[in-house]
Amino acid sequence: MSAPTESASPGATAPGDAVATHCPYCALQCAQTLTRTPDGRLPVEVDGRDFPTNRGGLCQKGWTSAEVLRASDRVTTPLIRTADGGFREAEWAEALDLVADRLTALQEAHGRDTVAVFGGGGLTNEKAYALGKFTRTVLRSPYIDYNGRFCMSSAAAASNRAFGMDRGLGFPLADLGGADAVLILGSNMGVTMPPFVQHLAGARERGGLVVVDPRETVTARLASDDQGIHLAPVPATDMVVLLALTHVVLAEGLADLHYLEERTHGFDAVRRSVASWWPERAETVCGIPADELRRTARLLAAASPSKGGRGAYVLTGRGVEQMTQGTACVTAAINLSLVLGLVGREGSGFGPVTGQGNGQGGREHGQKSDQLPGYRSISDPAARAHVAGVWGVEPDSLPGPGVPAVQLLASLGREGGPRALLVHGSNVVVSAPNADAVRASLSRLDLLVVCDMVPSETALLADVILPVTQWAEEDGTMTNLEGRVLRRRKAVDAPGRARSELWILGELARRLGVSEGFPDDPRTVFAELARASAGGVADYSGIDYDRLDAGEQIQWPCPSAAHPGTPRVFLERFPTPDGRARMTPVDHHAPHDDVRADAPTYLVTGRVLQHYQSGAQTRRVPELDAAQPAPFVEVHPLLAERIGLTEGEEAVLTTARGTATATVRLTESVRPDTVFMAFHWAGAGSANRLTNDATDPISGMPEFKVTAVAIAPARVPVEVTAP
Repeated sequence: MSAPTESASPGATAPGDAVATHCPYCALQCAQTLTRTPDGRLPVEVDGRDFPTNRGGLCQKGWTSAEVLRASDRVTTPLIRTADGGFREAEWAEALDLVADRLTALQEAHGRDTVAVFGGGGLTNEKAYALGKFTRTVLRSPYIDYNGRFCMSSAAAASNRAFGMDRGLGFPLADLGGADAVLILGSNMGVTMPPFVQHLAGARERGGLVVVDPRETVTARLASDDQGIHLAPVPATDMVVLLALTHVVLAEGLADLHYLEERTHGFDAVRRSVASWWPERAETVCGIPADELRRTARLLAAASPSKGGRGAYVLTGRGVEQMTQGTACVTAAINLSLVLGLVGREGSGFGPVTGQGNGQGGREHGQKSDQLPGYRSISDPAARAHVAGVWGVEPDSLPGPGVPAVQLLASLGREGGPRALLVHGSNVVVSAPNADAVRASLSRLDLLVVCDMVPSETALLADVILPVTQWAEEDGTMTNLEGRVLRRRKAVDAPGRARSELWILGELARRLGVSEGFPDDPRTVFAELARASAGGVADYSGIDYDRLDAGEQIQWPCPSAAHPGTPRVFLERFPTPDGRARMTPVDHHAPHDDVRADAPTYLVTGRVLQHYQSGAQTRRVPELDAAQPAPFVEVHPLLAERIGLTEGEEAVLTTARGTATATVRLTESVRPDTVFMAFHWAGAGSANRLTNDATDPISGMPEFKVTAVAIAPARVPVEVTAP
């Protein structure tokens, strides 16, 4: 049997047939081949498939992805909460009637704004689009947001402000291979998306890989002395590193002044703003020696096109974005990229590394609180008129903007806030910051409905759980970190009574009085999505299933059927009114919850190789769970000795928001003033019981990545007061 290509027919289900699709996890969207097994324990076998992002490779999560399809506790029928706090099985008609009746009663009593929707960055483009449309035309509520607010919102805000567009990487990932230098800030892709690492080989060979991270992560170790530079700043001071690098580039005459004059405006204000961040001053704040800052700036400049180099890239990740100054920090990275003349040139560029599988598409087509399909502003009268025309409604009937995720979750059940919440593709009681407060918010609701494939921690709090199809059980499209639109293809039928969210939304819409406009065929939904996006920043109007099934590699914008797509954006101009990039001066401030006497240590959070997001899926894979079965905290031996911690014992971590317990792992890969926890677990070891829900004022991104913590042996109680 030959390996399938991108044009393999969708929906193949006969034993032995091979179906071409993509991994259900991160935004790399590695290509996979699924072969249906006739009698095996699992419904499909998984193989890697050659594709520009993964080149045939998969990580542990990808290789074991079929395990989740037959999780022992897979939800396969609607469940309704009983009086004793348990659940009972129900027919679809009963469950949907109950949801519709409760929603109708709540809206009649309290107004349309009493219902809110929370989506996910793992939903297909079609489901994300339908969810936004359903919220605004059926519920007619402004209250929708999604867990992508926790992922890309700061990078999106900074990119939109600077470039007039947010498309993650504005270039094919493979372009990185030709660069002399790649600067990575706040991303540990060696763990979060391992096949990415092969694209860094060229920069490593040429000694140009620079990784900025307070931990010596897997990715940071790639930047060894002869293959690059690892800068380990004080947590939350990445901004200072960027300001100092920009200062050196300007002070030493290494900037691309011709590029700045021709392609940007605002440079003078930025030049003045970084003048005070000379390396010696920066060293006192970020802890990076001044000579290392100068060495790094010179390396990046030498790689830039204006100095005859092969090119350079600046990449950002959640480590610099999930902060109250996240938008400003990404802006500082953009300013450095522009000063070096990198953006909009082949072989060079700037890009935030999108995390969730459809984090890009999920925010383009209607899940964000302030956006309509095509990445249009919901406050723009022309955008409202265009989308309303596609939807067949009056523009004035569409609600205005809602509120970002943290604010939405905090308002649940409070006076004037939503009293019902529909959750799709998210496990907020594990993945949201200040998780105990989120759990309390959900408990105040009159109605919680969760669509999920497994009984996640959030689903177990619901009044109704609706079982949904996943990945190998459905057709659809995803948009990866390069803005590449990809086909997800059905290989097997879903177990039991699980149904697509497209079908569920259509059935709920009909019960709520809207009989048309919500088909359950993803091809039909995508065709409407393409029309709705036409003329928008994220224009998909020239893309359809036939082109994708014919094997075309289409990256938006793609405004017509004859258009080949846009692998590299900004080559000629930026999509701003004057075609120039906009530079904005920014400055550093300390984290909202900074270290102090009763919380003297920094807590930083992140991921491990074996688990994904809240762990709701990967914790159900025996191989992955066995490799990382329980919460842990990484502690430097010097810190451990000072506070009396030993390898393998339980430690109690306390912040102003809550307390968590985790097993101590001693390691020199973390700074002595810092401890690290992964956020994949629920319960007593949940890192997000500790994290701060203070948000960036522009993006609404919460400050996951750094907070002040007290850590002590479990036998020694500690107390922490609010900052």
